[in-house]
Amino acid sequence: MLPNPLDFKAWLDTNAHLLQPPVNNYCLYRGDFIVMAVGGPNKRTDYHVNETEEWFYQYKGDMLLKIVDPDGPTFRDIVIREGEMYLLPGGVPHNPVRFADTIGIVLERQRPAGALDRLRWYCSACKEIVYEESFVMYDLGVQLKPVIEKFAASADLRTCKACGTVNDAK
Repeated sequence: MLPNPLDFKAWLDTNAHLLQPPVNNYCLYRGDFIVMAVGGPNKRTDYHVNETEEWFYQYKGDMLLKIVDPDGPTFRDIVIREGEMYLLPGGVPHNPVRFADTIGIVLERQRPAGALDRLRWYCSACKEIVYEESFVMYDLGVQLKPVIEKFAASADLRTCKACGTVNDAK
């Protein structure tokens, strides 16, 4: 049986409490594509890396997508304003920064068999990778939080091996 259309505004009126830090993510649909509602503010310093594209649509307010540009590699900020959309190519490390009272929709493709997602933190001083954890993705809303909390709780994980900087947890 085909699902009915989702009245997104009505869904938000009832379910906004589900979009809470540190990830602020709720899966609306799962099939060949994964459709997520994402709210702000978030409390993340990690960069997510996955092999498939991600499509961002900013429903309410603006967001900032921090990326590591594969043509650089340089760190770059992409502003996605209310009503705008952006397609991020697969394999690009990215940190979606969501501000207070903002709402977005993110579409991702279901991962191919054996594909690994990664959470990666870069040193704030020298930009080297400080820590990375890989996992087979089944539910980002559930899986990201423990990895983010593990990084935040450990000064050892947050310490850059290249320059010795202890990076902020949030």
